[in-house]
Amino acid sequence: MSASDYPPLWIRTFNKELLRTMSFSEHEAFDHPVACLLVVSSKDERPINKFVDLFNTDQLPSLLNEGAMDPKILKHYLLLHDAQDGALEKATNILADMRSTFGSNDCNLLCMNSSLDGLVEWQNNPWAPYANSPSDRDVGCFLNIDDLYEIKDFMQNLTSKLVIPQMEQKIRILNQQVSATRKGFRNQIKNLWWRKGKEDSPDISNGPMYTFSSIESQIRVLGDYAFMLRDYELALSNYRLLSTDYKLDKAWKRYAGVQEMMGLSYFMLDQSRKESEYCMESAFNTYLKLGSSGQRNATRCGLWWTEMLKARGQFKEAAGIYFRISSEEPSLHAAVMLEQASYCYLFSNPPMLRKYGFHLVLAGNRYYISDQRQHAIRTYKNAIFVYKGNGWNYISDHVHFNIGRWYAFLGVFDVAVKHMQGVLSCKHQSLITQDLFLNDFLHAAQNLGTTFEVNELQLPVIDMSSLRVIYEDHRTYASSADIRANESIWQSLEEDLVPSVSTFKSNWLESQPKFSLLNKYNNSSLCVVGEPIKISLEFKNPLQIPISLSGISLIFELSPRSEATEFEDAEVEGDAELAVPPISRDIDADSQCTLSEVGLVLGGAEIKRVQLDITPKIEGVLKIIGVQWRLSGSVTGYRYFGVDAKKKYKQGTRVSRQSPSNNLNFVVIKGLPKLEGCILGIPKKTFAGDLRLVKLELKKQTNSSVKNVKMKISHPRFLIPGNIEDLSADFPRSLEKQTTSEDKDAPDCIMEKSRSHIFSFPEAAALTEGGTSFTWPLWFHASLAGTISLYISIYYEMDNGCSELGYRTLRMHYDIEVLPSVDVSLLFSPCPSRLQEFLVRMDIVNRTISESFCLNQLSSIGSQWEISSLPGFISICPLEVLLAGQKISCFFKLKDCQKISGYENKHLVASNDVLLNSDGKAEMLIDISQSPVVDFHHFERLNQEAPQGSSTAVDFILFSKVQGSNLHEEPETTPKLLSNHVCNCSITTKSPIWWLMDGPRTIMHDFSTFCEVNLTMAIHNCSEAIVSVRIATFDFVSETKQSAETTQSSDSSGCQGGWSDISLVNDIKLSPDPLRNMLNIQSSGSTPPFVWCASSSTRIKLAKGSAMEVPLKICVFSPGTYNLSQYELHWNQESSEGSGAELSITSSGMQVMGMLHLCVYTFFWPIDTVSLLMNNELYIQVC
Repeated sequence: MSASDYPPLWIRTFNKELLRTMSFSEHEAFDHPVACLLVVSSKDERPINKFVDLFNTDQLPSLLNEGAMDPKILKHYLLLHDAQDGALEKATNILADMRSTFGSNDCNLLCMNSSLDGLVEWQNNPWAPYANSPSDRDVGCFLNIDDLYEIKDFMQNLTSKLVIPQMEQKIRILNQQVSATRKGFRNQIKNLWWRKGKEDSPDISNGPMYTFSSIESQIRVLGDYAFMLRDYELALSNYRLLSTDYKLDKAWKRYAGVQEMMGLSYFMLDQSRKESEYCMESAFNTYLKLGSSGQRNATRCGLWWTEMLKARGQFKEAAGIYFRISSEEPSLHAAVMLEQASYCYLFSNPPMLRKYGFHLVLAGNRYYISDQRQHAIRTYKNAIFVYKGNGWNYISDHVHFNIGRWYAFLGVFDVAVKHMQGVLSCKHQSLITQDLFLNDFLHAAQNLGTTFEVNELQLPVIDMSSLRVIYEDHRTYASSADIRANESIWQSLEEDLVPSVSTFKSNWLESQPKFSLLNKYNNSSLCVVGEPIKISLEFKNPLQIPISLSGISLIFELSPRSEATEFEDAEVEGDAELAVPPISRDIDADSQCTLSEVGLVLGGAEIKRVQLDITPKIEGVLKIIGVQWRLSGSVTGYRYFGVDAKKKYKQGTRVSRQSPSNNLNFVVIKGLPKLEGCILGIPKKTFAGDLRLVKLELKKQTNSSVKNVKMKISHPRFLIPGNIEDLSADFPRSLEKQTTSEDKDAPDCIMEKSRSHIFSFPEAAALTEGGTSFTWPLWFHASLAGTISLYISIYYEMDNGCSELGYRTLRMHYDIEVLPSVDVSLLFSPCPSRLQEFLVRMDIVNRTISESFCLNQLSSIGSQWEISSLPGFISICPLEVLLAGQKISCFFKLKDCQKISGYENKHLVASNDVLLNSDGKAEMLIDISQSPVVDFHHFERLNQEAPQGSSTAVDFILFSKVQGSNLHEEPETTPKLLSNHVCNCSITTKSPIWWLMDGPRTIMHDFSTFCEVNLTMAIHNCSEAIVSVRIATFDFVSETKQSAETTQSSDSSGCQGGWSDISLVNDIKLSPDPLRNMLNIQSSGSTPPFVWCASSSTRIKLAKGSAMEVPLKICVFSPGTYNLSQYELHWNQESSEGSGAELSITSSGMQVMGMLHLCVYTFFWPIDTVSLLMNNELYIQVC
C-alpha cells in the first residue's frame, strides 16, 4: 500500500459517516439551512396545500423552533412531473397556480422519465452508489439524456442564482452589523465593560444560551458563511473576535468550536503551523473537558487535525492524534482509529514497523471486543509480517494463537490449525500458557473430523543436524556402538586386509562394467535385501509439559529393479512432490519394505534420540524422503529431509557416507551372507597386566558358505589370536611349566603367528563348509592403565559370487577401562666382588586403593641371566601379599652367565624363574617361553622405550594374582593372572671398565723365607671405545695423602701402613667420605709388613668388549690381615679424535688366617657420586 492509496475506501466512508452524525449542532452554523427546496408531485390532488404543509412550524427541526436557527430562510417550490403518469398540461396548470401564490421567481417545474420503453442503460449510473438492494439497480431506466441535462441545469441554477447570492447578501448584511456593533475601539471597550465580572461566575455545563438574533450567533454565522465561500481571512477575523467572547462567557463548547474553525482557517491560509496546531490542541482538550457532551466533537476535531498533519507529511504526529482519539471512543470506533494510526506509522519517514505492527494488534483486539472477528483477523494477519523472524516471541505467539482461535470460532478449522501450529514450540511461555496453546490446537484439529496432516509441525522439534544414517554394504558391524568409530580408523586397519578390484577379477573380461544399478546410480549408497537401514534423529520437546508421540516412521519411495529407469526420470520432479502429504502417496509399503514404528512420551524439555528402521524386501532403488508422526493421536506431522546431497553430487563433490548430511538414496541388491560376531569373556573393566583367554564367536544366519576368512587386529599388543587347542585349555594352569621340560627359547612359529598383522583362519573352519557358527581362541593382555580401544576387522568372501559385492567385512570395537595394579621399577648396581654380577633393587608399588595382590613369580627373559637371592635370605621378596597402597623393596643378585673372551665364568645357569612365595612349592612356575607370554613380551619390548646408547639390557616379567577382586564384573570375567613386563632395563654403568682383584684367600706360611703371593687382576672393557689402562702400585701412603688425612676420625689413630686389626664384633662405622673409609685403617709406621713386587706400573690397551688378566705379586713379611689398597687404576678412553678423559680408582681386599675378605672400591670420577653412594649402600647390606 502506498500513501496515495491511504486510507482505504471503507475507512474514508467510515470517517464521513462519523462526521455526519455530528451535523446540526447548536453551537455552530455550518449545518444551518441557507435555503429550503419544497418538492411536490404533479399527481398530488392539492399541490398548493401540500407546499404550505411542508413548511409548517410544527414539523420543523427543533433547532428552528428553539431559536437556535433563523427560521426566515429562502424557500424554492419545485413541481415534479413524471412523464409516465400523463401529459404535461396538468403540470403546467399547477405551475401557474404556484407562481400566482408563491411568486414567479420561486417556482419551477421539472419533468423526468421521458423514455417510453424504459430500456435505457447507463454506463455510469448516477444512482448506483446509493443502491441498497439488487432491485435498485434498475433505478433511472426511464430517464433519457434530456432528463439528466434538465436535472443538472436545475441544480446549477438553484445553486448559482439562489443559494450563493443569498449567502453573499447575508454576509454583507452581517458584516455591516458586526462592524457597527463590535469593531472599532469604542465598541471593543464597551464589550469588555459589559462582560466584566463574567469570568468569576461559576461554570455552567452547557454554557449560556445564544439565540439566532444575538450578536455572537450572528458573528458565528458570518464566519461560517465566509469559510464556506473560501474567504478564510474574513472567517478567521470573525472567529478571533468571537473566541474572546465565548471564553469570557465560559461557553466552552462554543469556544472549542471557534478554536477548531480557527485552526482550519490557519491551515487553509497556509499560515503559521504553530498557531494552527495550538488552536486544534485547544479545541480538542476543551471538548474532552466537557465530558460526554463534547466527546464526539473531540473525535471530529481530531479527524480534522490528523488530515491537516497528513497533508503536511507529518504521519508520525497524526498517529499520535489517532491514538488519543481511540482512548475516548467506544471499542469499534477506537479499533478504526488505531488501524489508521498504524498506517500512519507505516508511511512515516523512516517507516516505524514495530509501532505499525503493535497498533495493528491493538486495533485487532478492539475489533475482537466489538465482535468484529473478521476485521480482527485481517489486522492480525497484517501484523504477522512485522513480527515474523524478528525474535519477538511473545507478541508473535499472541498474534498466531488468536488468529487460529478466531478462525476456529468462525468454523474454519483447517486454517485455524495452520496458524496455531506456529505457537506450539513456545518454550519461553509459562506452563499454563503452553498447556492452553496445545489444548486449543488439538481441539481445533479434532473438530476437522479427519486426521489432519501438517508439514513442518513444530512439535516436537527435530534436530536435522543430528540425522545419522546407519546401513551396511560391504561393511558390517557387530553392534550399533561400533558404527560410531571413526571411519578413517577402519580404513587404515583394512588397508592390507581388503584386496583391490584388480585382485578380484580373474581376467580382463570380468573387469569390464556390466549393466548394474550401481553403474547407473553411482552416487547412491548400497544396501542389501533383508538388512535394515537405520535412521536416527533427535526429538526434543520444547515445552514444559509432556507430549505423546505415536506412529513415528519413515517416508520412502521404492522403485523395483525393473522400473529403475522410470524412477530416475521421475527424480527431476521429486522435489515438487514433497508438498504432497505422505498418507496421500500411493505406496504399497507392506510388500516393498518393513517399517518400524516407534511411540514415546517426551517429558518437559526432554531430548530423545529415536532410531527408525526400514528393511527393503525387493531389489531396486530406495529413496528415504522424510519422517512422520502423530501428535496425541490427533494431528499427523511430517517433515521431509533436505535432499541436498543430490545437488552436491551434481556439482562434483562427493560427501562422506558417515557425514551428517548422509545420502538417503540407496541401491538395493539381493541378499548376501552376513557374519555376526562377538568376543566372549572380554572385560569392560580390569586391572593392568590382566592376562586372560577370550573367545571369538562368529555366527551366520543363512546356510550359504563363505571363504577366505581373515582377521586383523588394531593393537596386537593387547589382543592376539591363539591356537585351536587353546579352546580346551584350563587357564591359567595351561601356562604352567612342565616339570620335565627344559628351559628353551620360544619357537619361531609361535612368535611369527603372534607378530603377524593378518591372521587367516583355517580353511577347514565351520563357516566355509556351510555351518552357522564358529569359535576361535584369542589372548588378551591389558598391559597399560587407561582406556584401551580395540578394533577388529574380519574379512570374508562370498562363496556363490556376487556381481555387486565380492566380499564383506565384520567390524568389532571394544573399549576397555584398565585400572592401575602394580608398578615395578628396578635399579642395578655392579657387584663389587664379582664381575658380570649385579645387585638389583626391585620396588613394587600397589597403585590401587582397595585391592590386594599375591606376588607369585619373577622371571628374566632368556637363559643368559640367573636370578638368585642374597646370602642369608630364602626368598627375594619379603612379603607374599601386597596390600592396597603398599610398597615393598626386594633385593637379589643378577648374574650374566655368558662366556666372555679372556675370562670364563665357571658357574652354570641355575634358573631364570623365581617363585616369590616363602616355601617355593605353593605355586607352579609360569612358562615364559611359550605363547601367549612370549608373544605379548615381544610387543612390550617394541613399545617400551629402550635406553639410549645401551648395548646390554635385561627384561623381567612379574606374575601376580588378584586377591578377592572388588570389580563389578561377572565371575567369569574376574582377572585370574596378572603379568607385568619390565623391558629394556639397562645394566650398563658409566665406568668404561670393570676389574676384579683375585688371589688366594688363606695362606699358611712359616715365614722362614719371604712369603710371595701371586695375584691376578681381571679387567674388562664394557664401553664402545678403546681404553688404555695403567696399573700403578705403591708400598706406602704418600705425603700428599697423609696431609689429606690430618682431620681423620679418632678410630684411625692407631693404624699402621698396610696393617690393621679388624674386630668382627664391633660395628663398622663409615665416614661420609668414601676415600676416607678406605684409607683410615692404614698404619702411619715407616716399615711396611708387605711390599709390591715386579713392575710398579703396568700399561695395557683393551679393545671394545674385550678382557685381559694382569698378573701381580706381593711379598709378605709377617702374618696378619692386610689392606691391599696401595694400587691405582688410570684409564684413558680414546675417542675418534684421539683425546680422552683420564680417571683413577683404588681397590683393596685380601684375607689371611681365615679372616673374611672385604672388598671396597671408590671412584675418583666426580660425576659418579650417586653411583658411589648406591654401591656403598648395597655393600653394607651384603656384609
